[in-house]
Amino acid sequence: MTVPSGLIAEDIESYLDIHQHKSLLRFITCGSVDDGKSTLIGRLLYESHLVFEDHLEALEADSKTGTQGGELDFALLVDGLAAEREQGITIDVAYRFFSTEKRKFIVADTPGHEQYTRNMVTGASTAEAAVILIDARRGVLTQTRRHSFLVSLLGIRRIVVAVNKLDLVGYSREVFEEIEAEYRDFAARIGLTDIVCIPMSALRGDNITEPSPNTPWYHGPTLLGHLETVPVGQHAKDGPFRMPVQWVNRPGHDFRGFSGVVVGGRVRPGDRVRVVPSGQQSTVTRVVTMDDDLDEAVAEQSVTLTLADEIDISRGDVLCAADSPAGSADQFEAHVVWMAEHEMLPGRPYLLKLGTRTVPASLSRPKYRIDVNTLEHTAATTLALNEIGVCNLNLDRPIAFDPYAENRDMGGFVLIDRLTNATVGAGMLHFALRRSQNVHWQAMDVDKAAHVELKGHRPCVVWFTGLSGAGKSSIANLVEKRLHALGVHTTLLDGDNVRHGLNKDLGFTEADRVENIRRVGEVSRLMVNAGLVVLVSFISPFRSERRMARDMVGEGEFCEVFVDTPLDVAERRDVKGLYGKARRGELANFTGIDSPYEVPEDPEIHIDTTATSPEEAAQQVVVRLRELGVIT
Repeated sequence: MTVPSGLIAEDIESYLDIHQHKSLLRFITCGSVDDGKSTLIGRLLYESHLVFEDHLEALEADSKTGTQGGELDFALLVDGLAAEREQGITIDVAYRFFSTEKRKFIVADTPGHEQYTRNMVTGASTAEAAVILIDARRGVLTQTRRHSFLVSLLGIRRIVVAVNKLDLVGYSREVFEEIEAEYRDFAARIGLTDIVCIPMSALRGDNITEPSPNTPWYHGPTLLGHLETVPVGQHAKDGPFRMPVQWVNRPGHDFRGFSGVVVGGRVRPGDRVRVVPSGQQSTVTRVVTMDDDLDEAVAEQSVTLTLADEIDISRGDVLCAADSPAGSADQFEAHVVWMAEHEMLPGRPYLLKLGTRTVPASLSRPKYRIDVNTLEHTAATTLALNEIGVCNLNLDRPIAFDPYAENRDMGGFVLIDRLTNATVGAGMLHFALRRSQNVHWQAMDVDKAAHVELKGHRPCVVWFTGLSGAGKSSIANLVEKRLHALGVHTTLLDGDNVRHGLNKDLGFTEADRVENIRRVGEVSRLMVNAGLVVLVSFISPFRSERRMARDMVGEGEFCEVFVDTPLDVAERRDVKGLYGKARRGELANFTGIDSPYEVPEDPEIHIDTTATSPEEAAQQVVVRLRELGVIT
């Protein structure tokens, strides 16, 4: 590998010191399929002399069977997946590092295909600039508009429009200017104004690192020259101080500090800080690093702060400037980009991760879905893979935040499936809903403990789940009769009965089933707080919603009863004729036929109805409740 700096041979220490203190620009390349993104990055690596000799030899060998007729195919330096090389396209996000005499760069090569939109969003989430490639032969395409909108949505404001493959249109000035005018007109509609348009050929190297003699009519910067001068990180440094606490640092009895990455502003010893969401205040006494104390820390630095006062701070709290703290709320409006194959289900509990805080959250039905090709807002009941919409978020506790437009680290989040831990969505917070600030929990003098003392037994939710026709309601009814005879205060919530009133507005789609269980879970929680044993008989087919209902009550206050009946046995018992209707296609989304049932993994009680009568099953439940200490 050759390096253009002579310092590396003369004074390695000086070279490394200079290299360490270079600024870093993160940028992405995006555009439609086969616009030349990977070729451009490969060319930048090659021109920066960051290709090892053995890699260059492999590139020369691979290029003989590549897509450029035996010439160097620079895209092969980036397209690392076998499937990418076979198809000649980018599928995953590829990150590459390179540097020049003036700056270091991390570039994300993002996919052009619409089905890989989520990968493009991932690559753009940390970028400060975007290079949007346009094939000079095809002009501004749908994907050009799609990626430009996503770039705008994700807060990237510095745009380079690389009109590529100009060599294939004879380096035509007219073609370039037509494309530039069309793009600028569209960009103005989505709020992009900081735009530099560059005519180029990534394959031939025109206007990449040196001005090209093939475009004498162009007098603007080269691509690399412009990227070396793009301002970086200044917005975050000029904002108010923010540091999410990642770790409470206690190496010994005489030191207690709070470690994290500064994501906004500056902090010095003597500064007053506020802890959000608790609101406690203190004064910074030291700014500590591994090497030494600092007089000042700025955005993007990892530090440990010590405070003058012993106050309660834990992971997920945010240290803020006392006179300009972050907001705190538990309900928000947000843009959501859905990234999972399974569609978003309004009301389903997910985990929301923002900075160092992870909290349970659910989403409302989308206010609207955005057609990123036309920018139109359309009605939607859910979001499918790669779709973008605006939803309300409901969290189970307040978190510290800033709007995404003000601080990407304090306003950007991901959504995680609680069962699989897979990332299913990403989003940008707009603002806190007013009701999150105006609705407060009202303390009651007669609390759960007072109800429990009066009734003489512990409250509990006994949740019967199983297929339709499994015998849930019959067993629950017998259990209630036995508990009533023992003087236990109970109530029975049956799936069919609840749909006559509280849930009469809900159908049987997956989204409606989720909302059905959410409402019943909330009612069950209120009844547990009143000291009752609540018997709940619902199919409740999804593990996620059963876990949500469990999490709504305290430890030891939920007992899951799996009424296990094979599908063929349940169908033979089909007293309501529902299975017959489902088999004939007259009843859609019927559990066990065309909608799944997720078997409980570890229920407190497992009843095999093929070997146990309803009376025996009821007695088994009562015995188990005694063992759990619910009744004596």
